[in-house]
Amino acid sequence: MEKKALLYEGKAKRIYATDDPDLLIAEYKDDATAFNGLKKGVIANKGILNNKISAFFFTLLAQSGVESHFVKLLSDREMLIKRAEIIKVELVVRNIAAGSLAKRLGLEEGWVLPRPVVEFYYKDDALGDPFINEDHIAVLGLATAEQVKFMAAQALMINEILTAHLKTCNVILVDYKLEFGLHHGKVLLADEISPDTCRFWEATTKEKLDKDRFRRDLGGVEAAYQEIYKRLTGGEQ
Repeated sequence: MEKKALLYEGKAKRIYATDDPDLLIAEYKDDATAFNGLKKGVIANKGILNNKISAFFFTLLAQSGVESHFVKLLSDREMLIKRAEIIKVELVVRNIAAGSLAKRLGLEEGWVLPRPVVEFYYKDDALGDPFINEDHIAVLGLATAEQVKFMAAQALMINEILTAHLKTCNVILVDYKLEFGLHHGKVLLADEISPDTCRFWEATTKEKLDKDRFRRDLGGVEAAYQEIYKRLTGGEQ
């Protein structure tokens, strides 16, 4: 597979064309951002760890029938993906009050929600990815009602699969962000699933094993990412 022109560079990844118009290469970066890009830094080996962690989760989900853009790993930092037009609606699934939910609703961080909550956000960096509802999605033409229903159902299915698996690793899935894309008109899970996009807590100690360590200047960021990789795969990067 030949790597060709750079098509897009985001905060965490570079996307390249290939000699197959249906396939792209995603290259994961060590760059780290928080608070809509206001805080920036570098986390050593983050790109390698997020690439492999995302591949693990995409493979796990595929075994339960959740189709994604992931095709295969190409290298430590690169994966082959299906070309997909990203739907400008980010879905956040919350199991425990933390982050913006705790602040917005005045909830104590760590409060276990009676049931998972699915939220929608408008994917627009210039606007700070604002919280939106299904009416906003409809009037802005971001997705059809059927697509929104499908994405929400997939998000809850993914929640069940990931929560159950992480429990075996003694890790709590607090919340996480998902993105979807259109591949030949079909909605697929896209982007990544990693400590950048999820809140993971160690089940016994409630220690944070995700990008909150970078956001809150807690230290030990690379070690936290490494710990998630180790618990998922049994190996060290």
